[in-house]
Amino acid sequence: MKKVAIVTSTRAEYGILTPLIRAIEKESDLELELIVTGTHLSEKYGNTISFIEEDGFLVSHKISIMPKGNSPCDVSEMMANALKGFAYCFADERPDMLIILGDRTEMLGVAAAAMNERIPIAHIHGGEVTQGAVDDCIRHALTKMSFLHFTSTETYRKRVIQLGESPDRVFNVGALGTENILHENLIIEREIRNLLKIPAGMKYAVVTYHPVTLEAFTAAEQTEILCRVMQKEKELFFLVTMANSDAGADDVNQVLAKYGACQNSNIKIVSNLGMKKYLSAVKYASLVLGNSSSGIIEAPVLGTPTVNIGDRQKGREMAETVITCEPVYESILQAVRRAMKMRHKPVYMYGDGNTSGKIVAILKRYLFDETINLKKGFYDYGE
Repeated sequence: MKKVAIVTSTRAEYGILTPLIRAIEKESDLELELIVTGTHLSEKYGNTISFIEEDGFLVSHKISIMPKGNSPCDVSEMMANALKGFAYCFADERPDMLIILGDRTEMLGVAAAAMNERIPIAHIHGGEVTQGAVDDCIRHALTKMSFLHFTSTETYRKRVIQLGESPDRVFNVGALGTENILHENLIIEREIRNLLKIPAGMKYAVVTYHPVTLEAFTAAEQTEILCRVMQKEKELFFLVTMANSDAGADDVNQVLAKYGACQNSNIKIVSNLGMKKYLSAVKYASLVLGNSSSGIIEAPVLGTPTVNIGDRQKGREMAETVITCEPVYESILQAVRRAMKMRHKPVYMYGDGNTSGKIVAILKRYLFDETINLKKGFYDYGE
């Protein structure tokens, strides 16, 4: 029996990881250790650990790391809290493999604690580029701290190899988000409209806007512009999910709250939806609007056009259903109107929907059959 730990710190990340958590839980020779941290344990962000418990998963550890705010200093404090909290966790109970996803700042602390305990790390969604966010350098740093790599496209696989990781430890398995869409029994349109109080017969957009963390003091201004566009487009209903815990998120959420409270009958603000309700809402939406990675990875699989604002996702591989615009009023407005005229058609750039099965097979091969040598050499790409 080998123990595999999975760390989740946000609602969006948990939604992506859900099929992999289920797949590992089903394996008789693997023991799942689910570690919950970050915004899951924060009342401010909706105590989303409740979603995990409602899904029936056993939480092995709860590690509180959230500071009071999300200033750059607060983000550094969160990273320090993660390093300390996970150091004690791994010292007490050492898994055979740790799985982390993406590019969250707190994951640097988690990975550092695992590295110091000589726990091999499997990293999901490496090799991607998001030039507008600090996530970019964090993602690459996590790549260098990890032993196994599960990328979502072949381009990203080659980029991880370019970073010096040996090709025999880098696997293009597609995106778990695609698997969620193709295998989840989504809610029918009438029911999701009733659940979320989206007016019957009215076209709607699903909106998620996060701070562009490599830009200073732009979050509130850009969110204000976005809200003015939503006010202008009265024929559309806007279902808006609040920003995550990045630096500047409070600025975004304060502007959203102001517009949500100002009798804008076509704007509804929610703290979070959970994976199933979110994907169901996106499926029947006229468009996805904002700068979330879900507009790049998940929305195209559902055939829903995306208006991607600004540079936060700049550098990702994007489907033809994605329209990128500048974070200025007229550019967003015209992009929204263009997206409204687009035909909905699914685009499959990020895998075939069997990502979790591929990951589990590779994990088991290394845990049971291969030698895990953490003395990694540097692979010189192209030689």
